Amino acid sequence: MTQQRRLIVLRHAKADWPDVPDELRPLAERGRADAVAAGRWLAEHELVPDRVLCSTAVRTRQTWELAEPELGGAPELVLEPRAYRAEPDELVELLRELPSVVRTVLLVGHRPEVQGLVLGLAREDGSEALERLREKFATAGVAVLEVSGEWGQLAPRSAELTDYAVPRG
Repeated sequence: MTQQRRLIVLRHAKADWPDVPDELRPLAERGRADAVAAGRWLAEHELVPDRVLCSTAVRTRQTWELAEPELGGAPELVLEPRAYRAEPDELVELLRELPSVVRTVLLVGHRPEVQGLVLGLAREDGSEALERLREKFATAGVAVLEVSGEWGQLAPRSAELTDYAVPRG
């Protein structure tokens, strides 16, 4: 029997634009509320990850820090410098490195890379969720993909996009 795995992709919430390097940009006030809402949405849909791969940028870390208390779980957090400015194929490589004990992973990252990742992995099924995500992967947007087999077997069009939501605070 093929093991099902779940990949949850969370785009960081709305960031502010102070005069700082890109990696140091914090969340805007709206982003802070939306990050909490994203965590609440994940909890309501019983999407608690075993592991979180989070870009090291300030806005992604803050998104996770605000979402996590809403989950009611304690996933292992991996601050992953390779997830910042990674191309979609580099994100796939990060996911392929996951051990088989990880059943559900949450990747907190940036657009356009996370959008490219999801669109590359998802089967073309004409679903409304896929069309909305293709149009725009909004800040604090959450994409949920079901993956068959081991992480190391992750390949283009090998996952099913089961949900795409944009929770707002």
